[in-house]
Amino acid sequence: MTASPWKLGHKTLLSGRKHWSEACRGAQNLGSRTARRRGLLTESYAEGPTTPPLLTQTIPQHFSSIVKTHGDRLAVISRAQGAIGRLTYRDLDERSNILARGLRERGVKKGDRVAVSLGNNWEFAVTTQVISALTHLEAAHLIIGAETSLPFKQPRENVTLLKTIALDLSASNLISASVPSLKNIILVDNAYGRVDTSSFSATIPFHELLDETSNRNTEIIPDSELNKDEIVNIQFTSGTTSMPKAACLTHHSILNNGYFIGTRMGLTSSDIVCCPPPLFHCFGCILGYMATATHGSAILFPSEAFNPHATLLSIQEEGATALYGVATMFVAELELLSNGTVPNTGFQNLRTGIAAGSSVPSHLMSKLHKELNLTGLTICYGMTETSPVSCMTTPDDPLEKRIDSVGRLLPHVEAKVVSTTDRTQILPIGERGELVVSGYLVMKGYWADKEHTDEVRVVEQVHEEHWLERGKEKVWMHTGDEAEMDSEGYVKITGRIKDLIIRGGENIHPLEVENALFAHDLVSEVSVVGIPDEKYGEAVAAFVVVHKGVRVGVDDKGDGNFGLDVETSNFDGPHAVRSKILRMKDVREWVKGQLSHHLVPKYVFWVSEYPKTASGKIQKFKLREMGVTWLKEVEVRNK
Repeated sequence: MTASPWKLGHKTLLSGRKHWSEACRGAQNLGSRTARRRGLLTESYAEGPTTPPLLTQTIPQHFSSIVKTHGDRLAVISRAQGAIGRLTYRDLDERSNILARGLRERGVKKGDRVAVSLGNNWEFAVTTQVISALTHLEAAHLIIGAETSLPFKQPRENVTLLKTIALDLSASNLISASVPSLKNIILVDNAYGRVDTSSFSATIPFHELLDETSNRNTEIIPDSELNKDEIVNIQFTSGTTSMPKAACLTHHSILNNGYFIGTRMGLTSSDIVCCPPPLFHCFGCILGYMATATHGSAILFPSEAFNPHATLLSIQEEGATALYGVATMFVAELELLSNGTVPNTGFQNLRTGIAAGSSVPSHLMSKLHKELNLTGLTICYGMTETSPVSCMTTPDDPLEKRIDSVGRLLPHVEAKVVSTTDRTQILPIGERGELVVSGYLVMKGYWADKEHTDEVRVVEQVHEEHWLERGKEKVWMHTGDEAEMDSEGYVKITGRIKDLIIRGGENIHPLEVENALFAHDLVSEVSVVGIPDEKYGEAVAAFVVVHKGVRVGVDDKGDGNFGLDVETSNFDGPHAVRSKILRMKDVREWVKGQLSHHLVPKYVFWVSEYPKTASGKIQKFKLREMGVTWLKEVEVRNK
């Protein structure tokens, strides 16, 4: 049958069996779109504001305008590096120009890819600015620190990594069998003498690139004109559910996302934003650096890698006005306040911040409001593939919306909640399905990975009322997150679709159980996953971290040490309360008192820490593997 266009109302429809359902659905949606324009939504589809307009500059072009306006204001405060780590916007611009010239002399040009392996320091901030003017951030040249300070661990030498990349670090020429395209390794020596780098002739010292020119104020000119739609960042995903993938993001997507995030927070040039999340993650480089750099604010790095003690001290001593973090970071900071390690004073300047990266339990939000004065704390939701933020609360949203939702859409973003079994079906208000996002923020694709790109990045033809829009393509990003939308456009994330626990045919959302347990006075952290079960298919398993001073007890049956990986010394200290004991049956009774019986954990595992990504997200797939292993060990012991 030949498909020919015809009209029904203002919708262009196509005849023929293939397009008939789409045509009917389009006609039915006319009424709902009219209702949307009147205020309240009638289906789970929303559009963000159309103002302010999208920025049309590249990142270097916009940065130049910020330097002209805010040149003498602090841009970067890297506490661990002393005076050299305090840069104004003019300083940042000058060091960026010098580094850009040094890199160009070493052969870096537009189209090359540069991999960066650094902590949160001024060198990373300068490098980010340079690469946006020259090339992509990924892999033909490598800028690496001599060591990386990991949280709660000794500094890790990156020399071992370098030796697996370069055949001979002492050779005069760089040769790499594992990365044949690699042309340069630029070494930031942050080891302070702990690592001898003097013999690494195959590497280029970072400080030499900064010392090789005295032409400080000449702006670097790229080999060819930059375009806002070109890829500037090949950003790797966190790897919480699978191996990390390389998302290709553009000047346009990153710049605008950072700008709208800062605008929704209410950032000004007077703000100092404390940013413990890493710069190698979207949270640090876009929500952090790009949001501050587009508003003339200062970004504060408490330490090269997350350290809760350094974070709290930097807020107190620098007078920070905003704080960023994921749930696990906030928990660690609150723990230091509750046990008296850090005095609960000096946070009067804090007013706002961002909690993101993973779901934030309502009980934790309430604590942050009370203990850290973060009454204007905002919640961000997004993913690397959407540059990254699509939804965000505002400081002025009602408290219940800031606690129980991730806010509404940012400007120039569209989203809908669709059925997990039929991607074309938009669900009614309040029903749970997959969140799908569209707009300027969607990635161009995964680097050299069309198969995975096509699974999540779907292109559809637009059939709009206005004739100018007809025939255009719209790109939708399938997030893999389960969500629901209310009639005002607020989005609530109820979990990863992959994380859903299906027990005897019933869907269980881990976040519900986590929120219930997080409210327990003796529980510091909790993560809930599904464990294979012969009777029900899956069973609920809770991995629990208790507060200092709390002892985990043994149940009447003698059970109580499943997964016990907690040294006794962890429960000691001046603030330990030895009389407090938490048993597995206490955990179950607590959940039973608040939720339905089928949500009560069958298994409770005591742990001292979780397997996490470098950005602080809990890797639930590893928890499942740990749980299965521990249960098998128990089964063997009981035989």
